[in-house]
Amino acid sequence: MGARGVLRFGADGHLFLQCPGCNQRHGIRVGEGAGPRWTWNGDYGRPTFQPSVLVQGVQPLTDDEHGRVMAGEAIDPRPLVCHSFIRDGHIQFLDDCTHALAGQTAPLLPIGDEG
Repeated sequence: MGARGVLRFGADGHLFLQCPGCNQRHGIRVGEGAGPRWTWNGDYGRPTFQPSVLVQGVQPLTDDEHGRVMAGEAIDPRPLVCHSFIRDGHIQFLDDCTHALAGQTAPLLPIGDEG
């Protein structure tokens, strides 16, 4: 995966960014192709995507939860919701996010080459 600005390139029109709220990468599909696609302003340093981006899933286990699972305890997954507008290189988190940056705006930072 190649990087440019605050984005990384993936296959099938995927662009990835590092979400400061989830501390995870989120993929957004742009251009032509099957499935949902977002519009993108073409700016790698200050991207804008439309419409909003909604990521849903489960939150990663904490170290404590991992230890409890390894000891045989059942852990209920914690839902993950990250809903945002990405405009001019900033990510505006909406109030339905399940992370600490809900309702706040943060700059996008470059993704390193750590993997």
